[in-house]
Amino acid sequence: MNVFSHPEFDNHEHLSFFCDPETGLKAIVAIHNTSRGPALGGCRMFPYATDEEALRDVLRLSRGMTYKSALANLDLGGGKSVIIGDPRKHKTEALLEAMGKHLESLGGHYIAAEDSGTSVPDLKVMGRQTRHVAGIAERAGFDGKPSSGDPSPATAYGTFIGLKAAVRHKLGRDDLKGLKVAIQGIGNVGFRLARHLKEAGAELWVYDIFADNMQRAVDELGATPASTEDILFLPVDVIAPCAMGAVLNDDSIPQLKATVVAGAANNLLEHPEHDQALKDRGILYAPDFAINAGGIIDVFYERTGASPGAVRAHVDTIGDTLTEIFTRSDHSGRPTGAIANELAEERFRKHVTPVNAMRERVARVG
Repeated sequence: MNVFSHPEFDNHEHLSFFCDPETGLKAIVAIHNTSRGPALGGCRMFPYATDEEALRDVLRLSRGMTYKSALANLDLGGGKSVIIGDPRKHKTEALLEAMGKHLESLGGHYIAAEDSGTSVPDLKVMGRQTRHVAGIAERAGFDGKPSSGDPSPATAYGTFIGLKAAVRHKLGRDDLKGLKVAIQGIGNVGFRLARHLKEAGAELWVYDIFADNMQRAVDELGATPASTEDILFLPVDVIAPCAMGAVLNDDSIPQLKATVVAGAANNLLEHPEHDQALKDRGILYAPDFAINAGGIIDVFYERTGASPGAVRAHVDTIGDTLTEIFTRSDHSGRPTGAIANELAEERFRKHVTPVNAMRERVARVG
């Protein structure tokens, strides 16, 4: 397995592999950049088919977190961790505690949060062995409702705000009534996004690898079920991928019928050139690390004790950020992803944090 020559390696500051035979834990932690502060990103558990697939995912995801935090103007760097295994079959408290021990060994340079395949209770189990987990505090959430720390509501709400901005820019409408949206992935984030859209009057088509998730959307939201083969290619206005990444590629893009892509999944583009491929087809792409930043915003503010109103106000700026990206793309003729990358790079490459300030941030966030 090549690392430094890996196509997804982007001058990552740290990469660690951890194996605990007693619990069956196999995990990778990637820290991409800490120029703005300690790396914060989700801990994902997924039954990757190969170790190479897991490495590719963690490298891409950690880089995306750097860009996401910088674009959202947060004093955080980018990191991610992955646990190889089926969360419905292989997850145990012992395995999670072993993961916590590994996180602790990193000394606060990486802080883990909830992600696909993990939950707030899982992070609390890891927290028995480390201080370096986030998104687990009992508090008033960004919407004023009691929250256990789960960032999914903020991620879904921010994605909804961003989707509305994309629809306004591309379709020239603020009203979502009758808007046709296909959602791939109806988990914690996807279902909440679907509920926001349903309440706004949108028509929904859904798919999820877990039949019970899909059935819930059908029963509670009146969504129409779709197959894995069809969900991205339905004749709808918007596709909202909210599951795994790399779904926009050479095979899928020519088949898209929607004119807007606005979903919560990370790393939607299989390769950077697919940004231009979407633009060439007249499809407006809401860059994933811009539209799905609600969760990281929420987790960041958990540590500062900010009011729910302050959190919501920051999440609401996702729409403004995307509108700026779309407008600059129109004026320059360059694709939206490239514009978003530029904005983020300006913020984290010029933001060099002194060692003492870094230590203060580690103490505050960790």
